[in-house]
Amino acid sequence: MAGVATWLREPNPTSRWQARAGQGYLSWLRFCRNPLAMIGLAITVLLVLMSLFAPLLAPHDPIAQDLTHRFIPPGTPGNWLGTDDFGRDIWSRILFGSRITLYIVVLVILTAPVVGLIIGTVAGYFGGWIDQVLMRITDIFLAFPKLILALALVAVLGPGIENAVLAIALTSWPPYARVARAETLTVRNSDYIAAVRLQGAGAARIIWGHIMPMCLPSVIIRVTLDMAGVILIAAGLGFLGLGVQPPLPEWGMMISSGRKFLFDQWWVATMPGLAIFIVSLGFNLLGDGLRDVLDPRSAGR
Repeated sequence: MAGVATWLREPNPTSRWQARAGQGYLSWLRFCRNPLAMIGLAITVLLVLMSLFAPLLAPHDPIAQDLTHRFIPPGTPGNWLGTDDFGRDIWSRILFGSRITLYIVVLVILTAPVVGLIIGTVAGYFGGWIDQVLMRITDIFLAFPKLILALALVAVLGPGIENAVLAIALTSWPPYARVARAETLTVRNSDYIAAVRLQGAGAARIIWGHIMPMCLPSVIIRVTLDMAGVILIAAGLGFLGLGVQPPLPEWGMMISSGRKFLFDQWWVATMPGLAIFIVSLGFNLLGDGLRDVLDPRSAGR
């Protein structure tokens, strides 16, 4: 391991691969020096592991009802987070609900940032009327609160997890377009872009191969910081009955079904609420840590 670390720390790398690996290793070391960022990473990894191994970790079927075991309080053997009004184990439902949460997060990551990155780089590179049209469309989407616009879209499309993901993605791309446009404006007139243009590269090649990679760090930071908002919007749609439909164990829908018993059986709504809080906090801490590592303007802090 010492030899690998020495190879990664080599001040004069002999290949592009060694240079990139060394840069990644130094970024990882800097990330590890931030304890809050490591906590965020641990929570995120825990969410992934929970979703992957939910069938092995869950002691009960998250959908099966047992009315003879309604409202079992937390701490009971076999139901250590208690049961809900249908006798379903809350811990099992939280585990399987993490799959739905991760599914929504991944689909939003694969759609909204990509659309925003393309629109922002195209607008920033070409400028003129193209920039004006694309940015005015972006401003229209930014004029509405995300949750309100998502509610309107789901009301038109109909309830369901696919429509919820589509609505969240359609309301989440404008900030990425703004970030990508700002980054593009700072590099489009730089010397290396002019050199690539003189070599005969077209606009598509310049945007895809040279400008988008420069925008990726800022977009990645924004994605990580926005994941908490995505989770909250998905939970809000589920709470209102417009997202994931019963009997699937979605955290927002679990809070909605448990709010009627909040004063007497507090754990029914509190446990999924704590899950949302912890996961959202983890993404925020992870995003702050990635910002310190990937943002060159924070290097001197």
